[in-house]
Amino acid sequence: MINTEEHKAATMRGFFSSSLSVAIFLLIIPGDTCMDLDIIGGYEVAPHSRPFMALIKGQLNCGGNLIKKNWVLTAAHCSINKRTATVIIGAHSSSKKEKEQQIFKIAKAIPHPCFSHENKEHDLQLLQLKGRMKINKAVKPINLPSGGVDIKSRTKCQATGWGITNNEQRKLSDTLREVNVTIIDRRTCNDQKHYNYNPLITMNMVCAGDEKGGKDTCAGDSGGPLICNGELRGITSFVKKCGTVQYPGIYSLLTKHHLLWIKKTIGGDSEADLSVA
Repeated sequence: MINTEEHKAATMRGFFSSSLSVAIFLLIIPGDTCMDLDIIGGYEVAPHSRPFMALIKGQLNCGGNLIKKNWVLTAAHCSINKRTATVIIGAHSSSKKEKEQQIFKIAKAIPHPCFSHENKEHDLQLLQLKGRMKINKAVKPINLPSGGVDIKSRTKCQATGWGITNNEQRKLSDTLREVNVTIIDRRTCNDQKHYNYNPLITMNMVCAGDEKGGKDTCAGDSGGPLICNGELRGITSFVKKCGTVQYPGIYSLLTKHHLLWIKKTIGGDSEADLSVA
């Protein structure tokens, strides 16, 4: 006759032994575990080599793009308090003072009139500065695209910012970093293995990441640039879970409609090429 208590004890010992083996097995599987340790998968850029890059300091930090001596293009979801926020151009460090830095307060914050927090479309915002930047090697506006056409899938692009590089520590980078990402077809991005239409990735957005994951923008990178073939083509908008295959980064595409709105808002006398084909 089987001793009930001894049988239970043996069963529990077997359970814990099996559980421990599974836990050890999971810990040594390469891939996902390592991916969470450095979700950006990017690199530090040479100091002041991205002279159009803006650091917007407020309650939460965002990135931005100098498109005119007194205008910065960023994301609409970046909440801007004009009384307290500052815009820094010419920065490499996000915490240290550098002689190349030019710092301005904000005169106007103008989100795109069709921006929707719910569906995240038209996530663009223009900031008019209180003063004009002095153009030099470390501070220079970036040209906008001339036509606002779509970006072909598999196009190689770069995204830049001071955002989080470690998904566990949730700590912002102190130096400007960049990551190589690849444009992903919208049908793929919207399918059940990815965003599954929640939200819908529309023609006003573009999806970019890496087929293996681990290369992405994250919190703190919002408003920064997506540059493809040397041209500003999008603005960092959102991602559900940084660095994962399932949820690539989403960027606001600079469409013809968006470029016309920018030109109408800031005027045509820009250092950047604002012509729209």
